[in-house]
Amino acid sequence: MRLVQVMVPTGKRDTILQTLDEEGIDYAVSDETSGRGYTALVSFPLPAQAVEPVLEQLREVGIERDAYTVVVDAETVVSKRFQDLEEKYEEENEDSNRIAREELAASAGELAPPFSSFLLMTIVSAVVATAGVLLDSPAVVVGSMVIAPLVGPAMSTSVGTVIDDREMAFKGIKLQVIGVTIAIAAAAVFATLLRVLGIVPMTAEEVFALGEVHERLAPDVLSLVIALGAGAAGAAAVSTGVSAALVGVMIAAALVPPIAVVGVALAWGEPVAMLGPLVLVLVNILSINFVALIVLWQMGYRPRLWFREDEARSTTVSRVAAIGAILLLLSSVLVGVSYGTYRTSTFEQETEQVIMSELPADASLVSMHVEYEGFPFQTPSRVIVTIGYPPGGTPPDLGDDIRPLIDELAPKPLGPLGSQHVTVEIRYIVVDDPRR
Repeated sequence: MRLVQVMVPTGKRDTILQTLDEEGIDYAVSDETSGRGYTALVSFPLPAQAVEPVLEQLREVGIERDAYTVVVDAETVVSKRFQDLEEKYEEENEDSNRIAREELAASAGELAPPFSSFLLMTIVSAVVATAGVLLDSPAVVVGSMVIAPLVGPAMSTSVGTVIDDREMAFKGIKLQVIGVTIAIAAAAVFATLLRVLGIVPMTAEEVFALGEVHERLAPDVLSLVIALGAGAAGAAAVSTGVSAALVGVMIAAALVPPIAVVGVALAWGEPVAMLGPLVLVLVNILSINFVALIVLWQMGYRPRLWFREDEARSTTVSRVAAIGAILLLLSSVLVGVSYGTYRTSTFEQETEQVIMSELPADASLVSMHVEYEGFPFQTPSRVIVTIGYPPGGTPPDLGDDIRPLIDELAPKPLGPLGSQHVTVEIRYIVVDDPRR
């Protein structure tokens, strides 16, 4: 429930009070003596879903846009007429528990922090996330998500678009672009310092083998679900007056860790390795904005002035279409990674089965390691097979038998290198019991 306070312009008092009476709204009137063109201050309680339609009615009878109107939360209202009012608007808005357009704009504005604070918290969250992925610590990575101020700009962009508040929309877009750029730069600089100073004395191969890094080097299509869910949850939270703090963590979960991995890849001089997480960052940003725009428009938010609704609709549709087209293009990379993961998994399983079928009775497969190249369609370039044989025995000569079989199973790269062969390296070690 809300408590609404409205300044009544001179000459509009009777009309406004009559409108409130017709709606069955309890109100209190105080004389206004500041001499600024207002005659009274009217205070009245409303259910949350009644705020927007009632304010629209008051504007129609004389409340100007620059009038002094305040909407605040009310803890308790004890009134039979208020209960009747609640029942009325619940019946008229069975499927809607959204807050008023004015409250939505205020909530979105509050989520976008001052630029200096936004910049500081973005840098800190990127640095903490970089430390977390290099420590391979999920707890530290989660901590970086909590302090990341990314929910505000995303929601400001979407809210500003659907209610045709260009200043809010462009501020949100600007903060998102600056935020991601600064975060990547901060992560890269911090990771470079750790590498140069020897604080993290690992090779690129060792760094990319870390769990928190490795899982974001080749993101699959399921990563898109996280961003879509985050955008929908963010729009739902801000439009219903629910705290967006937890949703902010979800949005940060889609953005901060891959940003840190992009910085790590740059610091270790592996620009190809950063392609996967960078695509993931872009896809997640676009997905969050894409679904938030759709959710807010579907919930019925429009500009206050009816003749600007067509313009807002045109802007929303054009942005949804543009974001959707770019998102479709980038998502194809995630689909490619998913398909590549399926191909590599199938290849490794079939290769192991082929090797096992060619082994003599006294030998065993100790290990098999496959090296891949290419992005997003990874193809095997080298297979290292380690065969165990008993002491005093002779290493089985398997090269001529398994090399053509493995090469035939291997998925070939696309394009002019489609006929490239896989290098198969066979190593032998003595084991006491080759079948263990």
